Amino acid sequence: MNIILIDSSEIDNNRVILRDRRGGHIRNVLGAAPGDTLRTGIINGPMGSSRVISISGQSVELETCHNGPPPQRPATDLLLALPRPIMLKRIFSQAATVGVGRIFLINAARVEKSYFSASLLREDNFYPLLLHGLEQAVDTMVPEVTIHPRFKPFAEDLLPRLISDCPVRLAAHPGPFPSLPESVRLPLTERTIIAIGPEGGWVDYEIEKFQSLDFRVFAMGSRILRVDTAVPALLAQLDLLRRITL
Repeated sequence: MNIILIDSSEIDNNRVILRDRRGGHIRNVLGAAPGDTLRTGIINGPMGSSRVISISGQSVELETCHNGPPPQRPATDLLLALPRPIMLKRIFSQAATVGVGRIFLINAARVEKSYFSASLLREDNFYPLLLHGLEQAVDTMVPEVTIHPRFKPFAEDLLPRLISDCPVRLAAHPGPFPSLPESVRLPLTERTIIAIGPEGGWVDYEIEKFQSLDFRVFAMGSRILRVDTAVPALLAQLDLLRRITL
């Protein structure tokens, strides 16, 4: 936990009392004492610092100060064919750590339909995983997550509107396609959406739908990766491409 995240509703007159795992982290991991200053942030708001006022039993009281502007939302969105819940649990935290603005969880021909009934898809179950990723990355902007159980209505009716602010559109798919670096124009400065399918890949119909919306299809290489490996690997590649200056 590299930053302590606080919900604005928890603050009263610039004071907050933490009695959950955050307080335990401050006491037992950071070994903080009254008077110490900690890096903190408001969820979906600015970062700043907080001073430890008191530590009593299981409670830690902080005096907060968050005056700066909130961080910018990451310039990459993730469109993901819904994976197995055990993989998705890891992906939520990994994606928030590497940095995404939005996560679209969608159906596909090779997605097991029962995945959409998983309890993990309830916001109260996946939201803490996103916070864990932000705590690692030192960020406050929680990715927006939406779930779309029907591919065709999503691709035809919703997706064109949702990606109108994403000039760079990419779809990962096994086959004789260019690599990711070959599929973008450098320097990569524009908002980007990347579509990652099931481990067996998208079917032809799905790829055709993406291509009709100007997605560029690319391949990761000869190795076949699990989805929970492919997602952070591709997001990290995009982050690296954004850092290249010509």
